[in-house]
Amino acid sequence: MRDTRESRLLLVLLVAIAFALITVDIRGGEQSPLDGARKAAASAFGPVERGVARVVNPVGNAVSAVRDSGDRHNRISELEHQNAALKLKLGSPDRNRNRAAELDKILKTAATGQYAIKGAEVIAIGSAQGFSWTVTIDAGSSDGIARDMTVLNGDGLVGRITTVTPHSSTVLLAADPEFTVGTRMEKTNEIGFANGQGVRSLRVELLNGRADVKKGDRLVTFGSSKDKPFVPGVPVGTVTKVEPLNGDLTRTLQVRPFVSFSSLDVVGVVVQPPRKDPRDTVLPPPVKPRPTPTVTVTATPSESASPRS
Repeated sequence: MRDTRESRLLLVLLVAIAFALITVDIRGGEQSPLDGARKAAASAFGPVERGVARVVNPVGNAVSAVRDSGDRHNRISELEHQNAALKLKLGSPDRNRNRAAELDKILKTAATGQYAIKGAEVIAIGSAQGFSWTVTIDAGSSDGIARDMTVLNGDGLVGRITTVTPHSSTVLLAADPEFTVGTRMEKTNEIGFANGQGVRSLRVELLNGRADVKKGDRLVTFGSSKDKPFVPGVPVGTVTKVEPLNGDLTRTLQVRPFVSFSSLDVVGVVVQPPRKDPRDTVLPPPVKPRPTPTVTVTATPSESASPRS
């Protein structure tokens, strides 16, 4: 169509008619006189529009997917990392249950012995200081931890604090050969000194070479001057063997520690000692030996009858 005066007048006329129809349609609302025409047009052109949309929409969606694929991939990757980190932080349900049970045991031990404790988690094994048996805990001077504090868990004596930083501390375990703690025998109160021999055994030297000791007897910590590095009454272990005297002035015992040093997780640091020595009260009730079953044989009448002469 050529750009002439007549064509321009026609375009202006068409625009004016369009505006007039729009005005009539808006003012008429639902009763608009153009409603029938609009429905007829929708019926006529609707199938064509849907057909065009079916062809065009997949292409548009594909283009959008390609354009957004990088962002989606990054977002999915970020969510996967966050999910993995959250799972690692929360831990498995079994581990959470075990830690809750261990914490409950520690609190009961502290309540029985009247120890004020600070809970901590074992976060590393070993030390740069050359100790053979050490662990690092996630509590330090900012938490009130100081050198030469007693460390325990729900089973008994774990060790003592050796070095402290603002947010972590090193614990020398009772299993270390350089570890020494004063001990007291349950009931008899015989005093001795225990040294570490690895995770399974402690060596105890009783000062009284004639002390009456037997397998199964138990020991607790004797306590130190001003309660450092050891508070009294913390369970140490059970006697597994009493060495022969051989003329020695002291008596040597082999003791199995109550604590499993190879599976430490949650511990408690004694930040305030008890007002008085708890003695044997922190020890768990002794395990009673199972009675040996007896077999009774009942003779039958034929077996018990005397032979006739």
